[in-house]
Amino acid sequence: MKTADCDILIVPGLGGSEEGHWQARWAGRMSTARVVEQQSWHAPEPEAWCGRVVEAVAAATRPVVLIAHSLGVVACVEAVPKLPEGRVVGALFVALPDVEETPNLPDSVRAFAPLPRARLPFPSLLVASRTDPYCRYERAEDFAAAWGSALVDAGESGHVNVASGHGPWPEGLMRLAGFMKDL
Repeated sequence: MKTADCDILIVPGLGGSEEGHWQARWAGRMSTARVVEQQSWHAPEPEAWCGRVVEAVAAATRPVVLIAHSLGVVACVEAVPKLPEGRVVGALFVALPDVEETPNLPDSVRAFAPLPRARLPFPSLLVASRTDPYCRYERAEDFAAAWGSALVDAGESGHVNVASGHGPWPEGLMRLAGFMKDL
């Protein structure tokens, strides 16, 4: 599948994706991509965030590929039971925060616990870093296995955001292209 053949929904995490973030860059470069906007980027509410994902998928006119980062991953996974059946054909999930076990997360983020463990009804990749301050790699492995996601070891990449040096993130674009080729 090519990006021109689908609607790409970019789902940022807490605070949204700042200008230099790879998600913001990708949204500006892909003609079929749009950002799923949240009512409040800094005070997330699980039901509202998941509802925005469901609305965006329902409004899509072509097959959907989700590209989510951090809390956006959690919103997407929690939205799955409410998504229109068969509409999402794949997902790239990056830097899952462990909302169940990470002690340094804000209470508003911890409100998203527990994370679903059901197998996802579409192919997915979960990119996880061995030095992500918000999720131990072993926990990412566990969730990838539960969801049926292919796990991508991003090495020592922090939270795969601007602060960890991932502005343009060309490796991510290459990974997305390879993933979409198989959809």
